Amino acid sequence: MNRTTLGKAALRTTAALAAAVFTTVWPTFTADALAQAAPAPASGQQVVLVTGATSGLGRELALRLGARGDHVIVHGRNVERGAEVVDAINAVGPGNARFYRADFASLAEVRTFAETLLADYDRLDILINNAGFGSAPDERWVTEDGHEYRFQVNYLSTFLLTHMLMPRLLDSTPSRIVNVSSGAQTPIDFDDVMIENNFSGRRAYAQSKLAQIMFTHDLADDLAGTGIVVGSLHPATYMPTEMVRRLGATPRATIAEGADAVMQVVDSDDFESGQYFSGLNPTRANDQAYDPQARARLKRLSQALTGIRCRGGRCRLVDDASG
Repeated sequence: MNRTTLGKAALRTTAALAAAVFTTVWPTFTADALAQAAPAPASGQQVVLVTGATSGLGRELALRLGARGDHVIVHGRNVERGAEVVDAINAVGPGNARFYRADFASLAEVRTFAETLLADYDRLDILINNAGFGSAPDERWVTEDGHEYRFQVNYLSTFLLTHMLMPRLLDSTPSRIVNVSSGAQTPIDFDDVMIENNFSGRRAYAQSKLAQIMFTHDLADDLAGTGIVVGSLHPATYMPTEMVRRLGATPRATIAEGADAVMQVVDSDDFESGQYFSGLNPTRANDQAYDPQARARLKRLSQALTGIRCRGGRCRLVDDASG
């Protein structure tokens, strides 16, 4: 079953779009709640972006980062849940937070999101690419950009956002990029990347997660010597998240365990840039992640689909993604 742009319209209502694609700092939706001011990061305060931060693992990471004093950029699609996370961080301190809305099923929204952050922030110390969609339901959906849904939401949008925010990461060195991937990894069939044949949700999810790991290795190579460290990981198996509940799987690990693993990659200086972890332990990913020809094909494809053009390690967004 294909889901087109019209099929996704129910997830992005006219009211939400009219309210603005990106929203910074909303009050919680209770009668007694007071609207909180949109705090800017203080001088010397670490700035961290967590994508997919309104529930599950991303929410836990945002709360931990705020509790240790960071300024947290909370990203998600749900305004009310985003406001709740921001209010929780701002109320407790010592860190603070802002919320920005963007749907990763729209490359246009991702571009606007990145442009807004570049205008609002003069530094970005840590980028945690956590947003994603799981293997259930077992249906083939297509985004408004014409791409297989999981490949875009889990990988292409991360590729685009990371490259667009690279100037701020370079301005803030030493800085870090953490790609939250998965132990589920399936090699990419470059003759059918959008899985028009023999589709399964598990295959689509696993392909997108391997693409994230391949991207991590490429970034590590491209950014060598710049002061930006990159890592990817499978945080934990079947945490009690919305993704796992949709799948109908029995949780085997806690969200806290997954957050511990992510925070290790965020903070540790004891690993080589590009390393992949399973939980707390460095390990080897699928063999395709170490194939330079496969990674080069994926990079060329990703640049063509997102409009990112790179030369000599410098990347820019061009207007015509097909050119």
